[in-house]
Amino acid sequence: MRKFLFGALALFCALPATAQVKREIFESFKLQERRQVQYYIPEDYSEEKLYPLVIVLDGERLFDQVVATSKYYSKYQGMPEVLVVGIDQEADDLRWADCAFEPDSGLPTDKGKQFYEFLGMEIIPYMVSAYRVAPFKMFVGYDITANFGNFYLFKEQSLFNAYVSISPLLAPEMESRVPARLSELGGPLFYHLITEGTPSDDNSRIAAMDASLQQLQKEGLYYFYDKYESANDISVVTYGLGKAWDRTFEMFKPISPKEYREKLLTVDGPVFSYLETKYEMINTLFGFRKRVELNDIMAVYAGIRKKQDYASLKPLSDLCKQEYPETMLGFYFEGEYYEQMGEPKKALRTFEKAFGMQEIDFLTKEMALEKMDALKADFGY
Repeated sequence: MRKFLFGALALFCALPATAQVKREIFESFKLQERRQVQYYIPEDYSEEKLYPLVIVLDGERLFDQVVATSKYYSKYQGMPEVLVVGIDQEADDLRWADCAFEPDSGLPTDKGKQFYEFLGMEIIPYMVSAYRVAPFKMFVGYDITANFGNFYLFKEQSLFNAYVSISPLLAPEMESRVPARLSELGGPLFYHLITEGTPSDDNSRIAAMDASLQQLQKEGLYYFYDKYESANDISVVTYGLGKAWDRTFEMFKPISPKEYREKLLTVDGPVFSYLETKYEMINTLFGFRKRVELNDIMAVYAGIRKKQDYASLKPLSDLCKQEYPETMLGFYFEGEYYEQMGEPKKALRTFEKAFGMQEIDFLTKEMALEKMDALKADFGY
């Protein structure tokens, strides 16, 4: 079945992995149309990694902004690189036909249903077959196309894990339907509602939807509302995307001084559990394992010493042996663990092992030697 599907869609070209941004004609069976589609593939794309997928409507307006935001945050904020697909819709006012809804029911028109299947049954399956797509998928839309994204919430399981809805032109009853549906769906799911300060006919309905969403206290639902009073209907895109990326991929950022003070040091239970939970959440949210940052290991080590939670040194040392096996991190932390647990012989042997391995960050062979000399002097070895 899969071979048949992609054989039927083989009228568009496969993208070379080295392409950064490419525009293609997509022959759609569902739409019975040829559509302009833009693709962004990270320049260092690797078959060894998985990449979240971002589907962007209003491609002429939003695609470049989404790509620029994604590149910036992946380079400077430690967030994952993503694959981006932009659907062009400006020619012949296609956006209004693609995303149209019935004025009474608020449901997609016949063309809207076809476009719905075009994204869910052609664009996404093609990307999954052609690239290493992570389970995490994001939808970005503006105005009428932002509203269209909401229809994917009404599948048995949401097609997307994150929605960025910029100045949505809401279909009838959507201000009540979206909160009701989000209260039923399992998580994790991110929903970003972004508006400008310019008055519009939808302001009161968006405010009502926000009020309902603010009342939801549901585990796994991450809802954010941002109204930019100084933005207009054009600039709101630039205002909103960066913050949406920052919040959606917050887990990927290295532990900051603020996070260290307000979260890591206040965690209930072992300090190491904070690091463990953080990376388990990344795996749960995004469907792939991220290597533990050296910055995060050092933050946890500092927290262990600050809170004198020396029992956490043992699981931290085990993690370091796995993540940084050629370095002295794991054995140095294990040596400190035995030292604090009152087992000097084990501590001495472990620091000797650390001494024979590569230096890393602030840990040097001289520090291991000082530990060994101090233990020998204290216990007469």
